[in-house]
Amino acid sequence: MFTKATKKQLKLRLLLEGPSGSGKTLGALTLASGMGKKIALIDTEKRSASLYADKVVFDVLDLSPPYTPESYISAIQQAEKAGYDVLIIDSITHEWNGTGGCLDIQNSLGGRYQDWAKVTPRHNKFIEAILQSNLHIIGTARTKSDYVISTTGNKMRVDKVGMKTEQRDGMEFEFTCVLRLNQNHMFEASKDRTGLFDKKEGILSLDHAKMLVNWLNSGADEKQLNINLINSSTSMDKLKENWFNVPSYLRKELETVKNAVKNKLTENKEAV
Repeated sequence: MFTKATKKQLKLRLLLEGPSGSGKTLGALTLASGMGKKIALIDTEKRSASLYADKVVFDVLDLSPPYTPESYISAIQQAEKAGYDVLIIDSITHEWNGTGGCLDIQNSLGGRYQDWAKVTPRHNKFIEAILQSNLHIIGTARTKSDYVISTTGNKMRVDKVGMKTEQRDGMEFEFTCVLRLNQNHMFEASKDRTGLFDKKEGILSLDHAKMLVNWLNSGADEKQLNINLINSSTSMDKLKENWFNVPSYLRKELETVKNAVKNKLTENKEAV
């Protein structure tokens, strides 16, 4: 059934993209330092993040090839279990075109179009791990120049049309906000559901982190909304339906609430 839409307190899903040397890692660490005390970083960039250990306190996991979707998922789950506040994935590019990444996997299966039927579900589980995580997540991605080839008569023309993200097409739709950095470390928003970065540019700072935290916390408490949802169950079927709609990362924490409602419904049924 349809219910009134409510803005919930959210976890950050931010993507910083840009060419090598554009300041993605430092920008991610700067924002993370203003969003939580415990910061974890998945490093696929040959330990380059550790160069900033004197600027920001964080823990690092050096991820080595093969960069399979499963290796990323495992690292995300480790960060969740360790109780970090913010997770930086530096970078998500390797999951797609790194050694052992999705393109490599598809090629090893034969490189045929139909082989994507085996690779895409694995990539989708990686995306789902990001979306369902109870951590703030900041991802970084490389970009490269994108060109269009056109022909006029016997002449061929190659035009540079911008920068292309080195990940699967459409990956940007999975993030709440996508900021593109240039060689001067200046950002501009290519997608921004927060409205905080619209028509703005600059170097990422702790002020931007504070803006994000305020925006993320401006909604209703998600945990309490789901407690209310469970408690509203008037039958076992309705409880089952409502429990299905509780985010997976909250289910363990709300298990006792569900069991209490279940016991109450059982008692009421037996009393009739």
